Amino acid sequence: MISKVLIANRGEIAARVIRTCKKMGIHTVAVYSEADASAPFVNMADESYLLGPARVNESYLNVDKILSIANEAGVDAIHPGYGFLSENASFAEKCEAVGLTFIGPTSKVMDKMGSKIEARKAMKLANVPIVPGTEEAIPTAEEAVEFANQIGYPIMLKASAGGGGIGMQVVTNDDELLKAFQNNAKRAETFFGDGAIFLEKKIDDARHIEIQLLADTHGNVVHLFERECSIQRRNQKVIEEAPSPFISETTRTKMGNAAVSAALALGYTNAGTIEFLVDKNENFYFLEMNTRIQVEHPVTEEITGIDIVEEQFNIANGKELTFNQEDLTINGHAIEARIYAEDPKTFFPSPGHITTFEVPSGQNIRLESAVTSNFQVTPFYDPMISKLIVKGSSREAAIELLIETLTSTKVEGIKTNVPLLLEIATHPEFASGNTTTKFIEEHFKPVKK
Repeated sequence: MISKVLIANRGEIAARVIRTCKKMGIHTVAVYSEADASAPFVNMADESYLLGPARVNESYLNVDKILSIANEAGVDAIHPGYGFLSENASFAEKCEAVGLTFIGPTSKVMDKMGSKIEARKAMKLANVPIVPGTEEAIPTAEEAVEFANQIGYPIMLKASAGGGGIGMQVVTNDDELLKAFQNNAKRAETFFGDGAIFLEKKIDDARHIEIQLLADTHGNVVHLFERECSIQRRNQKVIEEAPSPFISETTRTKMGNAAVSAALALGYTNAGTIEFLVDKNENFYFLEMNTRIQVEHPVTEEITGIDIVEEQFNIANGKELTFNQEDLTINGHAIEARIYAEDPKTFFPSPGHITTFEVPSGQNIRLESAVTSNFQVTPFYDPMISKLIVKGSSREAAIELLIETLTSTKVEGIKTNVPLLLEIATHPEFASGNTTTKFIEEHFKPVKK
C-alpha cells in the first residue's frame, strides 16, 4: 500500500494531489524549482526538496534528479500530475524499474498513446471512429500536399508527439501547407524530441468533447460521462463544463461505450481521458487519449461526487472500483474557468507580481489555485494560475454563479483573462450552448500589438 508519494509537478495540481493525500493519510513529498520556492504547494507538503533552477529541463523535466530525491525521501510512489513528465513513457518505465509505483497506466500503454499516429491505429482496431487522415507520418512537405489534395482542404497539420497545440496548424491550400510543414516539424522536434507530422481532415463546426475513464487492474472500466471543452484559444482550453449542453443521451451513451471499449482493448488502467471531435450531426471522432489526470477533472468530480485523485491511488494500490457504470449518475451542472496570467486582449502571457488575489468563496464555488496575494508569477511556466469551478442545479444556475463569482474576483498587479472569462460567460451564444472550437476565434479576436 502506498504510504508516501512524491508529486512530480508544481502549482495547483500539486496542491490538489496533496489535499487528497492528506485525506487518505498518505505522506507527501513536493519537489520545486528555484522559481517556485515560495509557492503554496511547497509549504503544503509534508516534505519539500529543491530540484534545481527555474528552467524545466533543469527542474521539472530532470528525471534523474526526481528519481534521486524519490530514493532519498524513501517514497513508494510518484504522482506525475498533468504536463511535464505525466505522459512520458520513459519516465514511467524508469519508475517501474526502480520499484516505484507510477500513479497512471503502464509505460507500455503510455508509449502507444503518446504517439498520436499509433493512438489512431489503436482506436481504429478498437472500432472507435477516427478522423480521416494519414496512417503514417508524412516524411516530406511535397507528400503532404499530395495527400491533402486527396482528402481535400482544410486540413489539420499535427505533430505526432506532445500536445498543448504545439506543432498543430490549420492549412487551407498548398502554399500554406508547404510553408507550415517544416516549421511545425521543427517545433515538434524542439519541444518533444520527435518531429513526426501527420494530416487529418478538419471537421468544420466541431465541438471538443471528452470522456473521463477510470479502469482498475481487475478488468473493470467505467466512464464518468463527458466534458464539453470547445471554448479554446491557441488550441488550449479556457472554459470546460459537464455535462455537455449539446449531445443527446443517445450520443452520450455511444461515446461512453466507445471510450470504455477502447480502454478494454488497450488494457488501460488508472484514470484517463479520450478526447473526441463531434460534428453538428453528433458524429464523433477520436482525437487523442490523455494518459493522466486532466486539468478540467474537477467538473467531473462535481457532477459525480467521485474524487478522481483518490481513485487513482486506490487503483494503484490494486483495489477494485467500488462502483459500476449503473451506479453513476449526473447530478447538476459544473463549469470550470481557467484563470490565466495573460493579457485578455492579445492573449500574451503577463507575468509579474500579484499584489491582490481575491476570489469569492461559498457554497458550490471551488478554487484550485497556484497563487496567492503578494505572489510572483514567473515567465518560466504555463500562464494558468488558477481554476474557478462552480456548480448549479442546472446549467443556467451554474452560469449565473460563474458570472457572479467572476464579477467579484479581484486580481491586481498583473493582467489576467478574467475580463475575457466574464465576456464569455455573459455571451448569448454561450448561454444557448452554441459553442464550437471556433467560439473565441469568431467572437473575441486577439488584438495585435
